[in-house]
Amino acid sequence: MKRFMIGQFDRFDINRQNRDFRDYFFGIEVNQMESLSELKILKDNIMERNLNIGIHFPLLKNQWRVRDPQYLSKDNVTYEESINYMKNEFARAEELNPDYILLHYPKPVILDDKVDWSSWRFYDDTEYYYESQMSYKYFEERSRNFFGILSEQGKKYNFTPILELDGLNRYVYETNLLEGLLDEYSNIKVCLDFGRIHLQDCIDNNFDGKEIVRKFGKYTNLVHLWNVKVDINVTNAHYPALKSLKVEDGWGDMKSYFKILNEVNENYKVLFEHKSHLISDVELEECYQWIGELVNR
Repeated sequence: MKRFMIGQFDRFDINRQNRDFRDYFFGIEVNQMESLSELKILKDNIMERNLNIGIHFPLLKNQWRVRDPQYLSKDNVTYEESINYMKNEFARAEELNPDYILLHYPKPVILDDKVDWSSWRFYDDTEYYYESQMSYKYFEERSRNFFGILSEQGKKYNFTPILELDGLNRYVYETNLLEGLLDEYSNIKVCLDFGRIHLQDCIDNNFDGKEIVRKFGKYTNLVHLWNVKVDINVTNAHYPALKSLKVEDGWGDMKSYFKILNEVNENYKVLFEHKSHLISDVELEECYQWIGELVNR
């Protein structure tokens, strides 16, 4: 089974494709093509190279005021715009026949009031609410509504909807709401972002990264793989997951994450969401070989 992928963001980078891709990889994940001309170049390369693709929403850049639709927003205009934005991009993507389309969940993110989120990236303050600003009941209602729409769109356009877990609060990790929705709308799957999980594990005392992997492992279709060093500061974001990086130095424990995931899931794919230019060709191949060992155990 071909399970590895690389990312192509903003444009189809031929140099990246030639250096990073391998014949035994599944395909590529594309995100935010800069223009219609870049989108055409992408389409041509997909056809010529016979590539499988997934889409990290949106396919085309600058179709709304921010990248991610805010389908949980308390503002009705923002909510309606977000739903229309999603539907338009799903329709645009149909001709590419994507294996999946990925969105972040939840959006806006619900933040624990007691955590310092300064290391988390947001475009602006519409991308999050503090937990004290949104009740669990409202979160549940909006989530249920979103799942119904997303499931229907996936069936309409024949793609697997994937939700990349973003910053999480107790509405997700202390309840069974998300598992229940994933069971009810079984065509929707999860993406576990191991770099993001490690970062929240370091800044949020109520969050347990390994338990998140265990909790949502069986629903996981995709892993976004990168590492980040967290000690006094947060540095080296989206660094390749190399075997040489030590947990005791503040790097994420990728080996443990994969071990836990493998206990409940044998079919997920791995997107190398890293800055491959930071390492040599030899190190990149070592990265692929090591992750291959962890995935296939």
